[in-house]
Amino acid sequence: MAWNPRVERIAPFRVMSLLETAQAREAAGHDVIHLEVGEPDFPTPEPVVEAGRAALSAGHTRYTPAAGLPALREAIAGHYAEHFGAVVDPRRILVTPGASGALLLASQLLAGPGDRVLMADPNYPCNRHFMALAGAEVDAVPVGPESAWQLDAGLVEAHWRDTTRLAMLATPSNPTGHMLDAGQLAAVAETVAARGGHLLVDEIYQGLCFDLEPLSVASLNADAFVVNSFSKYFGMTGWRLGWLLAPEAAVEPLARLAQNVFLAASTPAQHAALAAFTPECHGLLEARRSELGRRRDALLAGLSRLGLAPSLPPQGAFYLWLDISRVSRDSEAFCRALLEEENVAITPGTDFALHGGEHHVRIAFTTGEARLEEAVSRLERFLARR
Repeated sequence: MAWNPRVERIAPFRVMSLLETAQAREAAGHDVIHLEVGEPDFPTPEPVVEAGRAALSAGHTRYTPAAGLPALREAIAGHYAEHFGAVVDPRRILVTPGASGALLLASQLLAGPGDRVLMADPNYPCNRHFMALAGAEVDAVPVGPESAWQLDAGLVEAHWRDTTRLAMLATPSNPTGHMLDAGQLAAVAETVAARGGHLLVDEIYQGLCFDLEPLSVASLNADAFVVNSFSKYFGMTGWRLGWLLAPEAAVEPLARLAQNVFLAASTPAQHAALAAFTPECHGLLEARRSELGRRRDALLAGLSRLGLAPSLPPQGAFYLWLDISRVSRDSEAFCRALLEEENVAITPGTDFALHGGEHHVRIAFTTGEARLEEAVSRLERFLARR
């Protein structure tokens, strides 16, 4: 049968096949260490769970406005003011079904046939796939340690074309965990504005920073579009809730899109998310951030012992982007063999990078230090046999 040809441009997530195999091994009695999926082992914070229960008990199960619960939009605006010094009108915030919903709205508004979109390579694959679904062409710019694994102003200037409409950044980045500082972020925004383009920033891992203070482009540029989520820092993955911060002129067309694409985000989830901004919840989330920092350091120490630690440690998120070229040039085969031989599940770099993914892997430090140390021991055994 003939399908929309744009769908053919969407590659499968290789990690999902690997996850399925890992779960099958687990069901068969093997002790699998899961370092493949971007979901820490922390549960949703109890204040959020309690707020969700209370919302259901109170009958908060009817539609909210398409742009989201007004109280939640105000709470998100307050979050920008308190933590980033950014004055954001709540009307500029649209609450969405996950960050994916926000990315869908942004891609449909900003990109179309004949447009080109700049983004770093490696990158979260859905970023380029959403642009492809909009009919745009993605210019995936290879980045590495020399630009701290980020699309900086110099790269934007070098790769901008007459038909480029949009530049997309991710800070902290998935899969590398690297960030742009305030000066770098402002320079990209200025470069894009000088060329009459739009800037879209993925800040999904924004609160999970270890070496730099969390930063939002909203405090630097009111014209930038920002995608964020309750999944990562706030620990609400399965609640499927995110938001899009947009310039004032874009709010009305985005609201029309939201009305037609998904009508509204989950009402109970929105009520639950209000508790994410309480002082009690913030303290818990900051403790988790510190724990993730300790996990990062433990994993780096173990990999350093094996001579595999990255030259630039990740500054945020909960991933290591690891160059395995001295032991393998086939990251998919490497990950399959590591799972089959040592029951350690990690992600092949080909899920994220169009250039060089075959000799990189992503490791998610989403489990405790003892399990990470055990994973390093198993990796050492695995490498010794090669």
